[in-house]
Amino acid sequence: MKSRGFIYISLAVDLLIASSKFVAAGFTGSPAMVSEGVHSIIDALSQLMLIWGIKVSRKQPDAERPFGYGKELYFWSFIVSLCIFIVGGCISFYEGVTTFTHASFQGNPIWNYAVLAFAFIFNMVSMVAALKAFDQQRGRKHFWTAVVNTKDPSTIIVLLGDVGDLLGLIVAFLGVFIGRLTNHPYYDAIASMIIGIILIGISGFLIRESKSLLMGETTSRKTFRAIIKIAEADRAIIKIKKQSSMYMGPEEILLQLTAVFNDELNTKQITDAIERVSKNIQTAFPLIKQIFIEPVVK
Repeated sequence: MKSRGFIYISLAVDLLIASSKFVAAGFTGSPAMVSEGVHSIIDALSQLMLIWGIKVSRKQPDAERPFGYGKELYFWSFIVSLCIFIVGGCISFYEGVTTFTHASFQGNPIWNYAVLAFAFIFNMVSMVAALKAFDQQRGRKHFWTAVVNTKDPSTIIVLLGDVGDLLGLIVAFLGVFIGRLTNHPYYDAIASMIIGIILIGISGFLIRESKSLLMGETTSRKTFRAIIKIAEADRAIIKIKKQSSMYMGPEEILLQLTAVFNDELNTKQITDAIERVSKNIQTAFPLIKQIFIEPVVK
């Protein structure tokens, strides 16, 4: 969460590329280029919504939101995923379907090739920036495992969005090139439909992940075992009977424990023990910002 430069790089790249794609589409009438232009606009809007979500999620807890605003990022990530699906994927597919029956060549295809090459280079720049940020987050985890288990959706939205961009550019190039080579403009329309399917596939995955985070994901079993070990190592606690947690944001976890305390302890000693155990847990796991320990009977 400390460095978000890759999002601003992606935003600038998307705005620059979108304008060039629409210019090329105006000169050539290519539906694939229109789809690619829409794709870049959606990507730019996605970056703006993510930036807003990150900004709001950093607000401190208050009387109205005592657990903080961390889930604002998860909410806006979910909205971005829906936008990619509805506005990006569906419109691109619809554009291809509607132009398939009356597809025709217009203008010089050099416009398309030049813009696609330009877009490919700049999208690579954006993807490399996002990939570097993601590699710092995932550490030694396997790439796909880190994608599925990440608690920071903003990074994978930008990264997978860039991957979708590059795939879409390749498909758009093949559609224009094969269409001109065979003198059949239908390939351009088919390329637009394929681009739509790519976007729908990526957005479907992002919707699932964002929804899961918004509903509330817990920490790993390994982390729970370590927390229980720390808690039960304290002389005041006999056993942890139940544990639960929830990610309130990429860098904020809420933890609740129900613990059986030594019968010989009075109220003050139990209170001191709760403070002591909470401090030890937060020292070992700094992401756990709020801890609730409830004393229970055996």
